[in-house]
Amino acid sequence: MTPDAKDPLYSILRSKREVSRLQILVEIAEHQPAVRQQEIAAKLGVTPQAISEYIRELTDEGMVSASGRGNYEVTKAGIEWVLANAESLEAYARHIRRDIIQQVSIWTAIAADNLKAGDEVGVFMKGGFLYAAKKPQPAMGSVVADAKKDEDVGVARLNGIIEHHEGSITICKVPRVQHGGSRRVQLDRLRDLVKPAGLVAAVGLEASIALKAAGHKPDLFFGAREGVIEAAFHGIDCVIVIVDEEFTDFLKRLESVGLSYAIVDLISP
Repeated sequence: MTPDAKDPLYSILRSKREVSRLQILVEIAEHQPAVRQQEIAAKLGVTPQAISEYIRELTDEGMVSASGRGNYEVTKAGIEWVLANAESLEAYARHIRRDIIQQVSIWTAIAADNLKAGDEVGVFMKGGFLYAAKKPQPAMGSVVADAKKDEDVGVARLNGIIEHHEGSITICKVPRVQHGGSRRVQLDRLRDLVKPAGLVAAVGLEASIALKAAGHKPDLFFGAREGVIEAAFHGIDCVIVIVDEEFTDFLKRLESVGLSYAIVDLISP
């Protein structure tokens, strides 16, 4: 980033005083005309006397106008000053995200080929895991150290979009033991549902025993709810067999994270 008048390192960020002036102008603009100096002081961690002095200074410079006790407004000059510094801060933030963090961030992937430091690789998702390969992909990066196929490899300077689709979640409801438990589960239907699934989870002993009766050991039992959510975010199709009293809370959890789902009632009449 070229040092000039628009570089926040050489303007707004060069002193705590300039940062405070910007914050005070923003606070006045947000609450004008009735501005409570004590609230601004508490928010900025300074004394009310310091805020009063800053406002007096800003008024003298024509960036704030006063009309009666405690009534202040940001002038056109003040707004222009805030916007100019906000734009430079925004440019600085973009510089950090795009030019700095992107350079130092290292993504961990599985090497799909034997790779050498400096190789340009395509990065993609497969089976819920990130892979790096010599074949070009929509997302490309640079290998930071030698890695053999199937080893973990670091990838820096990642650019582009990693193609990714969320996995499906099929929720299979089963009854608690006092209502028949695993004995009231439609096992044939359960078998058909779990066959194509990438991950199968059980919530409740009734659910776990129903899966075993259907000839399938659950991949997850402890921590099954969050495990299914994590797996779905990584593109894995999941089936979760869950007792009816846990069913509603799990639906709310899925709604909160924005995952779609299908519901299957496995309780036989």
